[in-house]
Amino acid sequence: MLAGAVTTGACAQEAPSGGDAAKTQAAASAESATPDASLKLVDYQPKSMLHVPATVVEKAAFPVIDMHTHLAVRTPSSTERQLRRVAPPEDILKVMDARNIRTMVNLTGGQGERLAAAIAGLDSAHPGRFLTFTEPTWAEAQRADYATWQADQLSVAKAAGAQGVKVLKTLGLFLRDKDASGKDGALVRVDDPRFDPMWEAAGALGLPVAIHVGDPEAFFLPTDRFNERYEELANHPDWSFHGRDFPSFTAVLEARDRVFARHPKTTFVALHVGHWAENLPAVGAMLDRFPNVHIEIGARIGELGRQPRQSRRFFDKYQDRIMFGTDAIPNGTETPQQVFGLDLYQIYYRFLQTEDEYFDYAPAPVPPQGRWQIYGLGLPEAILKKVYLDNALRALPAHHYFYCFDNANFPYGELSEPALIAACSRLVTTMVSRHHIDLVVIACNTASTICLPALRAALDIPVVGVVPAINWRAHHSPNGS
Repeated sequence: MLAGAVTTGACAQEAPSGGDAAKTQAAASAESATPDASLKLVDYQPKSMLHVPATVVEKAAFPVIDMHTHLAVRTPSSTERQLRRVAPPEDILKVMDARNIRTMVNLTGGQGERLAAAIAGLDSAHPGRFLTFTEPTWAEAQRADYATWQADQLSVAKAAGAQGVKVLKTLGLFLRDKDASGKDGALVRVDDPRFDPMWEAAGALGLPVAIHVGDPEAFFLPTDRFNERYEELANHPDWSFHGRDFPSFTAVLEARDRVFARHPKTTFVALHVGHWAENLPAVGAMLDRFPNVHIEIGARIGELGRQPRQSRRFFDKYQDRIMFGTDAIPNGTETPQQVFGLDLYQIYYRFLQTEDEYFDYAPAPVPPQGRWQIYGLGLPEAILKKVYLDNALRALPAHHYFYCFDNANFPYGELSEPALIAACSRLVTTMVSRHHIDLVVIACNTASTICLPALRAALDIPVVGVVPAINWRAHHSPNGS
């Protein structure tokens, strides 16, 4: 064998000269740089090369009411899908406490036995931490007396402890009338008059209606190379509402708006940023037109976060109408943007509280709704408190009341100011820590006069006293006393 020969397998070749070696190396480099055309889109997981700040937000700036969750309690009649959502309340509470979540609103409580089980296992077992909504009984929609029957069922549900009504996109996109033989007919419109008594009953009973009747706009378009949510629809072809006899996206929203207009005394929460997070000007116009409607942001920070400047202006203008929500579901990975857990809330808080740039909107290796990243809004505390807590408190129908009389220090009028402030602060902070209080009312003239500033500085919830009311009454009394 000649000196300098290279052996490969059983073959021997003469080593190339210097010029030939350079050419060989260049050819090898070019070959290694050739893209792998066999790489499937589903396996493509690019890593961003941006060097930008990444803020970790462990807890919300204020106590949170998550207005949009889906929980379940095991019952003998639970479906397989419902059973997948069952999680021990103790496990849920650990996440809630770690992320400063005061209350989770369980929208899909169902009716009858299922509703009773959810209220018993969640709301009653953990007062103030869970609130459960009821749902219409769609299976009975063909009854001749359905209009009045369903309205009456809301009264039954409220008496059982339901805190609101959840309307799924079953109405408008799945529920169909039936002919005499029981065969499916036309889809039932969202504004079908048979539901008017139900909407009115909800308003009369003080039950807010959380409504979701329209999915993302792209779901009503062809699933083709132009659809920005192609991967999501390819993974879930049954989510497409294009073609067949489905109404158009705008037709669904127009029917919904006719419901809003016909029932001005009913409070509606249009879920998923009013079903049209891709078009905030249209959502704003809807809010301007219907003062009885609020929105929440569940499973739509992926849309809001890719238009951060417009979203920030939207939050500024409608800060009293926007509620916090996640659409969280315990267990499973089918929809990563909704899987309940520590990571999910951390992303939401980062989006709302920081000005971080270009980060994931869901805890998943591939963005599940579309291949884009989001940018934080950096909302001020005044808006954050409304979104996290205050706006939901105004819409929800009722709260638990806790009354405490301070026998140990009565009468307050005999205490020095420092002693009174210490006693009142100790009592109130203890109550708040034990019972997750949303509002403190100091029903004592002396304590209202002396303790309010200290209590307001120490607590992150509203504290009111009776002195302003007394002053108003004295001013308007005949003798001014």
